[in-house]
Amino acid sequence: MGWGRTGKPGGRRPVRPKDEWNRAAALCAGQLPLVWLASWFTMEAGEDDYGYGGAAYLGILCVPLVLPLLGLAHATLQITPAGALAARRPGVLRGPRWAWHLAGSVLIGAGWSVLVRVLWGWPVGDTLPWFAGVGVLPVLVLDRLRGRSWRGRTVWLGSAGASLVLLAVCAVTADALVDDYEPPRLSAARVAGDWHGTHGSLLRLNPGGEARLTRLPVQAGDDEEGDLSLCDGSGTWTFERDDELMDTDRDGVLLRIDGACGGQTYWTIGGTEQDPELFVRFGDPDGGELRILTRD
Repeated sequence: MGWGRTGKPGGRRPVRPKDEWNRAAALCAGQLPLVWLASWFTMEAGEDDYGYGGAAYLGILCVPLVLPLLGLAHATLQITPAGALAARRPGVLRGPRWAWHLAGSVLIGAGWSVLVRVLWGWPVGDTLPWFAGVGVLPVLVLDRLRGRSWRGRTVWLGSAGASLVLLAVCAVTADALVDDYEPPRLSAARVAGDWHGTHGSLLRLNPGGEARLTRLPVQAGDDEEGDLSLCDGSGTWTFERDDELMDTDRDGVLLRIDGACGGQTYWTIGGTEQDPELFVRFGDPDGGELRILTRD
């Protein structure tokens, strides 16, 4: 399955499928920092990080470790099959090869969108632009490389250099965007009311400072195992601004529970003015288990 020829006239050799696949993998890996930044900007920039401000930087630092594997997977599952489809199109279908290659890539991307819809329920309208879009740059650059004597090693070195540049640009861009989010500034009166979480969790904050809770996750007490406990009962709450005791610059609700279940828990205010939230992260500050409460 020759996909073109490289080298000078008289000394040209067919580009083997393995060469094309190798180039595609390198190009797919090289573009991933840019894809990561685009996805982060689309889904996370300006959103609440729930007290985990290092998420953007952790993503950037982890990217180089998985670039080659993701590039190989992307080339194998989308770019190379799309090129094979373009090479086997009927002779009556004319037009530049890159256009057919790109059309095949979009078609395969649509197939992957349908598959993840069936398996995990992700909306096709959300995933299709990503699955189709990530194939555009590799296909176009492959077309530019076709007919040249660039071996896979050269392309991988160029891909690595491009990745380093993109990683630096992504780091600077993420740093500029990561502080865009501003938590809502509420009052004790606005905080009072019912807050609901998953699995039937309920926190009722009465205006007088009394709290009622049902299956509410709270910090585990000194004599309890694990990082959190699920508690029922009553307690008291106070509205805190920029609480120094809890080492946070965010407003929140300090909940003290009556009885032996759990310990005092600081629920931080997040979300937006229109849809405020209360959240707490149990366990490791750099990971841990996040629980969120929302209004009715």
